Amino acid sequence: GPPEKTQEDLLAFLRSQVDRAEVHAGVKLATEYAAVPFDSFTLQKVYQLETGLTRHPEEKPVRKDKRDELVEAVESALETLNSPAEGSPNRRPYSASDFIEGIYRTEKDKGTLYELTFKGEQKHEFRRLVLFRPFGPIMKVKQEKLNMANTLINVIVPLAKRVDKFRQFMQNFREMCIQQDGRIHLTVVYFGKEEMNEVKGILENTSKAANFRNFTFIQLNGEFSRGKGLDVGARFWKGSNVLLFFCDVDIYFTSEFLNTCRLNTQPGKKVFYPVLFSQYNPGIIYGHPDAVPPLEQQLVIKKETGFWRDFGFGMTCQYRSDFINIGGFDLDIKGWGGEDVHLYRKYLHSNLIVVRTPVRGLFHLWHEKHCADELTPEQYKMCMQSKAMNEASHGQLGMLVFRHEIEAHLRKQKQKTSSKKT
Repeated sequence: GPPEKTQEDLLAFLRSQVDRAEVHAGVKLATEYAAVPFDSFTLQKVYQLETGLTRHPEEKPVRKDKRDELVEAVESALETLNSPAEGSPNRRPYSASDFIEGIYRTEKDKGTLYELTFKGEQKHEFRRLVLFRPFGPIMKVKQEKLNMANTLINVIVPLAKRVDKFRQFMQNFREMCIQQDGRIHLTVVYFGKEEMNEVKGILENTSKAANFRNFTFIQLNGEFSRGKGLDVGARFWKGSNVLLFFCDVDIYFTSEFLNTCRLNTQPGKKVFYPVLFSQYNPGIIYGHPDAVPPLEQQLVIKKETGFWRDFGFGMTCQYRSDFINIGGFDLDIKGWGGEDVHLYRKYLHSNLIVVRTPVRGLFHLWHEKHCADELTPEQYKMCMQSKAMNEASHGQLGMLVFRHEIEAHLRKQKQKTSSKKT
């Protein structure tokens, strides 16, 4: 039809979104979980219910889209308040300093509702504006066919000692990468000589047993540096451009994850930074080390079993060409930590799309964390905080704190029942 007609239809659709949303009247809800709560905000801060590990219940909005969204709502309200039709001609104009607070919520298929409160002209008088930002209809952007039959992944694992962990890693690797996927190369970058022969032995056994030849073993001298290991492993590849998966030895992944890795990367265009699910201490989750089920049964995504490690950037899938072009790892950073965030930031500062999403098939397995005596008080405190985060959920740690009270209660119950019998 004519463009005016299309525009009319669109406006009618956007207006209907307001009527569909819970704006003018309440909607009957099945349960309390179906209610959509509001977040509230002032000019400075947002007070929010949805908080990951990296977000706070009260914060200055860091994300530009969230900041702009609220600024736009307040400016739009001020325009309305100051339009000639609104107030008495001699009234001073409203400004942002008259804004008291707002509440807003989004119904994902309809739009965002804002209710903004401003100071009125007299004491105890307020001006409230209700605004709605409707969501338009879905638009098709593109449709493509993707053939991943020849997309090889080079899994790069930096390692020093930790033979038992490596044995467990290779068990999973054999099942997921060799038996199920079959398009994987493994690069192990090993630091030092200690226990090196055991690690090589595990590799050679897997190679013989599974008829697997696509692996490279690189030995480096000097102390362990994750960034250096990954950098050397990535640069060592001599073939055409390859998809790299930087991985640690205490990571468990499924063959579905390997496809997710292929689908979320594109050379010169996209790098993939999955958020992995970090397992709590199984000894605490299951109440007793003897009660811990086999690994496959432990890997469930629940509040009690672990958390989304949304501050971790170590496991990543990216094409070798992108890694080389961005300059690889900053190798001045020694030991653990720091170099992966640095690389992540370089991608954020570039024109590549960084895909960040929680994934189902990627787990960080719990291992005990040792906080060394040599650490400075500040480092030691950070190390212990990290140890506490990885140990158990808030509720489970609480049960440990109150263990003595719980045990005392049990003893009293037993005494009561035994005294009744006599």
